[in-house]
Amino acid sequence: MSMEPVNSGVAAEPAESPDVADAGAAPEAPTLGQLMLAVEELWPESLAEEWDEVGLVAGHPSAEITRVMFAVDPTLEVIDEAIEWGAELLITHHPLLLKGVTSVAANTPKGKAVHRLIESGTALLTVHTNGDSAVGGVSDVLADALGLQDVAPLTRAANGLPEEGIGRVGDLAEAMTLGDFAARVYGILPSVAGGVRVSGDKDGLVRRIAVCGGAGDSLFDEVRASGADLYVTADLRHHAASEAREAAVNDRPYLIDVSHFASEWLWLPAAADALGNVLADQGLDVDIRVSSTNSDPWDFILTPGGD
Repeated sequence: MSMEPVNSGVAAEPAESPDVADAGAAPEAPTLGQLMLAVEELWPESLAEEWDEVGLVAGHPSAEITRVMFAVDPTLEVIDEAIEWGAELLITHHPLLLKGVTSVAANTPKGKAVHRLIESGTALLTVHTNGDSAVGGVSDVLADALGLQDVAPLTRAANGLPEEGIGRVGDLAEAMTLGDFAARVYGILPSVAGGVRVSGDKDGLVRRIAVCGGAGDSLFDEVRASGADLYVTADLRHHAASEAREAAVNDRPYLIDVSHFASEWLWLPAAADALGNVLADQGLDVDIRVSSTNSDPWDFILTPGGD
């Protein structure tokens, strides 16, 4: 899957409400504050994990926003792409400032990013674990792309609806072999160096599938409790994966390990469409694009030949 820019700009019709003075008026550009309210409607900050840092990182709420870019990571390359396109707002899944800092001097990578954003007038907004947990979030999109039905969270959100929480588990319409399902996983993800790693019998049948976009090795207890035949997630470390396979019952759950970046990139086009729809309903016009920058940190991989 290529990572071509996804344009979700909406030439919205004005909302039919008393707040719109002229029903025939052209849609207007929102302020950053209005955009933040739309983002909160879709991905409430109350759904974020306690350790997380989400919300506005840089930008003035009164600033007018005509272009928004979505990306996984707020890297300098992504920030430069947003600035070059003319985006006044960059929405990223991963936080720029997750851990405490004592300086944003421009001689550090994060300080340079903050200076670049402020000096260019580009706001930065983070939608992280609230975007994981919400309906239509990262794992929902992954589950849908893999054809799962009757989907439910692996762990429910403390402050959300029953269908909100981290990870998802659901069923395929029909059982398929692990090898064939791994090929399906590979086929829906953007191309990155790490590819797809699989642990389990290639010819073993799977039907109940658990997924977690991003790093999900903290959810093995929930995966086992869900009765999943297979767990698809990212960043599986050696010991966590080894212990999970040792604890397997009837060799289940099998494991599929994918790129952290790739597993979360799938959400970006869906998020862009969702935000565009909310703004259109409010009679607001903004051009929305998904970053085409591959911010996966790995560039190439060497593997043994053969099957």
